Parts: sequence; structure tokens; C-alpha cells
Amino acid sequence: MATTLDFDPALAKQVETGYATPDVAATRVAAFRAVSPRAQEKALDIGCGPGYLTRELAVAVGSKGKVIGVDVSEPMLALARQRCEGLNQVRFETADALNLPVQDGSVDLACILQVYCYVRELGQALAELHRVLRPGGRAVILDSDFSGIVWESQDRGRMQSVLRAYDGHVAWPDLPRILPRRLHSAGFEMVRCETVPFVTVNYHPNTYVYGLANFIRGFVVNNMGFSAEEANAWLAEFDALEQQHAFFFSLDRFMFTVRRN
Repeated sequence: MATTLDFDPALAKQVETGYATPDVAATRVAAFRAVSPRAQEKALDIGCGPGYLTRELAVAVGSKGKVIGVDVSEPMLALARQRCEGLNQVRFETADALNLPVQDGSVDLACILQVYCYVRELGQALAELHRVLRPGGRAVILDSDFSGIVWESQDRGRMQSVLRAYDGHVAWPDLPRILPRRLHSAGFEMVRCETVPFVTVNYHPNTYVYGLANFIRGFVVNNMGFSAEEANAWLAEFDALEQQHAFFFSLDRFMFTVRRN
């Protein structure tokens, strides 16, 4: 699978910290409710990351259910295994969205949160999801449209330059716009589509945007040719805006609940 990020141990830990914020926890709650796991079901968490949702699914399906968490990153899986220690209904596999380690039609539900935007072979990934779900099985897919970021800055040109560069971290920066027709073509019935927004006027370590800003800073310096000086100036502005009660950030995530035909 062609993907756009390599989650080394430091980046995996950074993601884990960001996923612990109330903003991201609310996203998991929305996805959990949408897919509505039940006792004794078999669930698949594709791109499970540090395992927060995997654990929540495992508790819901109970000891007679089964949850398989898959990820391409061994550092992520190490965190997930630690988080789900003692839950015998959970197993983790090193695998990608194109080669899921489960039999045809064997999964009741699947969760794919902020994963498909990284997968260039989107059609293959959706076909693989269709393969593993049982007929009538359900999935929740959540991804962002990064073109919809609203982010206050006194240097609009610099902000636009950074955000354009940041589009390079994903294969599909506007995935939600094309996903309905791609899902239909892959044999899924749309049950519901809804917005899960991040909106905040605060900038501090317990917000999603704080971790995102630091991630973007590292990405544009390490991958997109920005100087550290320029990226640091971009990042420093947010502390100043917070002190001035002038900070604002908004990003919409789009959640699709589907059923396999």
C-alpha cells in the first residue's frame, strides 16, 4: 500500500497524546455511536493507531466478541497492545487497508477513522472492506476535508502557504467530496452522512489544534522545504493570539455510516 506517513515511535507518541484530548475523544464517541457495536459481534478497527477506539469496541462486544486492530505502524501497535492489555477478545495485526487479515464476509462492523485519506489505492481499499464485511455488515468511515480549515492568522499569505504544503501529507486532502460515489461503486449503501466538527477559540496542550499545529510545523520543515525559522514564526503566532483572546480554529470531519449490500 502506498501511504504518505511513517509513524516512528516519536510521532506515534505525539499522535497518542493528541488522541487523548477532549476534541478527539468526542470524535470517537460519535463514531462509536454511529457503528453501534453489540455484544458478541466481530469488529475490525482499520488503522487502529494507539488503540483508544479498539479498547472501547472490545468492552462493547464483550468477552464472547472479537476485535481485530490493524495498523501499518509497529510503534502504534505497541501502544495499542499496551492499552488493550488483559482484553483477551482483542488481537492486533501488522497490516494495511489493502490486505486485511480476516476471512471473507466474517466481520460484523468496521471502523476506519482518518485512514483512507492516506491510501492512494482508494478503490482497492474499499473493495477490501467490502470483502471482509458480512452481507448487511456496517462500517463507519471518517475523514477530513483539509481545504475547509478556518484558522486565524495575521499573516494570511504565510498561513495559506503552510496549509497548501500540508496538503502533501495525505493522498486525498478532499476525500469526503468524492467518497459517496466511490462507496456506491464499491457496493455500499449509505446509511447516514454527518459532520463532526472541531471548533475552538483556545490554544493549549489539551486541544486537538495544539498537537496539529506542532505536527504541521514538523511536516513542512522535514518534507516540504520550509525553513525552521519560518515554521517557528508560524507556530509562535498561535500563543500570541491565545494571549490576545483572538485565537480561532475550525475543521470539519465527515462521517459516513454505510452498510454492505
